[in-house]
Amino acid sequence: MSGKGFQDLKQQAEGEVQDAANALGKSAQQAVNQATDAGQKVIDQACKTAQEGVEKATGQASEAVSGLGKKCGLRK
Repeated sequence: MSGKGFQDLKQQAEGEVQDAANALGKSAQQAVNQATDAGQKVIDQACKTAQEGVEKATGQASEAVSGLGKKCGLRK
């Protein structure tokens, strides 16, 4: 094989290695993005659940205070 042919083969191999590295980097970034999205969904759901719990507890506390006020004659 001549020096020119070897050089061409080397450049082709380097290009293919670079293409493979780029594809791997893109795949890794997609995996990170998917994990980030999934994590955000979990956090959003946890916050929603916590907020609903706070709202329910607040409503129950309000009803309890209202009932106590009625028993004490403060409210009708």
